[in-house]
Amino acid sequence: MTAAVAEPPAAPAESSHEEPAAFFPHRPATLEAAGLPIAEVETLVLKILLNRGPTSGRDVARQIRLPGGLIADFLRELKRENVVTYRRDAGPNDYFHELTDVGAVRAARAHDRCRYDGCAPVTLGQYVESVAAQTLRSQTITPAALRDALRGLQVSPETFSQLGTALGSVGAMFLYGDPGNGKTTIAERLTRAYGEELWIPRALQIGGETVRLFDAAVHEELAAVDERPACDERWVRIRRPTVVVGGELTLEHLELIMNPVSGVMEAPVQLKANGGTLVIDDFGRQQMNPDSLLNRWIVPLERGYDFLNTPGGKKVKVPFDLLTVFATNLRPTDLVDEAFLRRIPFKIRAGDPSPAEFKAIFEALAPQMGLTIEPGAVEALATDHFVSVDRPMRFCHPRDLLLQVQRRASFEGLPPIATTEALTIAVKNYFSDL
Repeated sequence: MTAAVAEPPAAPAESSHEEPAAFFPHRPATLEAAGLPIAEVETLVLKILLNRGPTSGRDVARQIRLPGGLIADFLRELKRENVVTYRRDAGPNDYFHELTDVGAVRAARAHDRCRYDGCAPVTLGQYVESVAAQTLRSQTITPAALRDALRGLQVSPETFSQLGTALGSVGAMFLYGDPGNGKTTIAERLTRAYGEELWIPRALQIGGETVRLFDAAVHEELAAVDERPACDERWVRIRRPTVVVGGELTLEHLELIMNPVSGVMEAPVQLKANGGTLVIDDFGRQQMNPDSLLNRWIVPLERGYDFLNTPGGKKVKVPFDLLTVFATNLRPTDLVDEAFLRRIPFKIRAGDPSPAEFKAIFEALAPQMGLTIEPGAVEALATDHFVSVDRPMRFCHPRDLLLQVQRRASFEGLPPIATTEALTIAVKNYFSDL
């Protein structure tokens, strides 16, 4: 049985030491070391000056996140070529730069091709090397690490073992069972067992396209570590990601997508999840049928790499280094055929709590919510409103019913006590079959 609320029983202390990431992006000394063609740097600089007007060399370097010295040399070369000119001083050894007529024509052409004017991209080759150096497959999953990841949740020994085995294999799993038993909550926690740190590029160069990879909506940037050497600022240190997609998922989300508002190419969800976990929540209820999704991912799930189609018609090989979790209320055998089930080697059921677990969850949650429980109230609740009416207990029920008690007590000025009467009123409010 699996759950989403009570603290697991204490276990013998184990080391959960995490090895530091094997990869570190050192600051490049030259544009060649950064892997950037001169033409790529030029188009970014020109678009910045086109969109922002006169800009200091320091601000240009800050925008594209390359060392100021490299950009200062590059801007001087552009001035010699009559592409930019100096508007006025911008401090020691710096100027406000603006486009000449020649530069404005070049900038407009570059902008028409691609509106992106942010951080300079990292090459696909550099990204592939970084994924290999930080791969989930090099992480050691220990019981202590998984226990820490699931802290605050209650998981049976059998399910705990299944989850640990699945994490160690870094493949795909079905996490299935009835609604309210914590499937999504568990899935969202699993990444924590792999360790914390991951470096990813802010943007990638894929098949001639600049693709934005870092997404503040799904990636959590970590604070800088002062004692480390100077890093390449085109990279960002993040917490290993957990990307959750639901019913809105379509096949288009699995390809490079042009954002119609920003005019910038966005990475697909599986690329954003590299180094972490991709949760397909409520699997089977997407706008596309399950077979379409699994057909799309036969090669990635088996081989650890994917192919993306660029707008220019190129097919580009990219890493697929992530744990894929299909969370669903439906039985896996009702969703896909045997051939697909074989490619998803772990099927883990999130079952209902036992009466003892049900009571333990109430007792663990009530103090956290500022409530006390009247002796015998939970037993009466279980007998009268679950067992006698053949209603299944779910792991979400204690939290939801106690919230009802808490809110009613606050509104009516009642003592914060979960009495038999208060829980009965909560049941009548909560269940639609009374």
